[in-house]
Amino acid sequence: MPLAVELRGVTFAYDGGPPVLRDVDLAIAEGEFVAIAGPNGGGKTTLLRVVLGLERPQAGEAFLYGEPAQRYSRRAELGYLPQRAHLGVDAPVTVREVVTAGRLPAGRLFGPLRSEDRELVGRAIADVGLTEHAERPLRSLSGGQQQRAFIAKALAAGPRILLFDEPTAGVDADAQEALAALLARLHLERGVTVLYVSHEFGAVEHVVERLVLVRGGIVFDGPPGDLPDMWHDPSHSHA
Repeated sequence: MPLAVELRGVTFAYDGGPPVLRDVDLAIAEGEFVAIAGPNGGGKTTLLRVVLGLERPQAGEAFLYGEPAQRYSRRAELGYLPQRAHLGVDAPVTVREVVTAGRLPAGRLFGPLRSEDRELVGRAIADVGLTEHAERPLRSLSGGQQQRAFIAKALAAGPRILLFDEPTAGVDADAQEALAALLARLHLERGVTVLYVSHEFGAVEHVVERLVLVRGGIVFDGPPGDLPDMWHDPSHSHA
């Protein structure tokens, strides 16, 4: 299958500091569901930002679907949920309004909303199980439901790839499990590539196909079940 993501010999450092990533090679095929885990400060969020073309490596190259990541020409196809996406939820907006904003990358909100856009927004809301809450203020929902609304916003653009940075931060264990099941279903039904970045991978360990463990470089890449027992020891701070 074609590669969705490819990193070749990527090294990255912030403002002349020590490298956060060193000589990273990574290839993710279209349609894979990959968890990228590692300790805080290990480089996993930086890796995601390089993949998205938001950071330029000091050495090496980053590609999205064969194009240089920083010049990727179809950015509306990137469904990106950054860390702390919950900021601003006190604004008096409804779930539907939040999700409708996901049509902006596709340039669909200039002029009246088209029936196609309304259908895509409605489908995205339904896909995350929030149809009955669509007209409620976002701030009235639980943390897990708010996170689902932001996922629906990413889905509304009809993305080719979904990229999540710490999507379970601040939500309880039940919400984490529900989110993992939701992402597994979306991956299966929509066929999108999913990159799930977290310092904890337990919630998705049973649904992802592949785990990439990052500690400055890639120290493990394979099925979660093949992860050496030592990495499951909390003293190694992989989670």
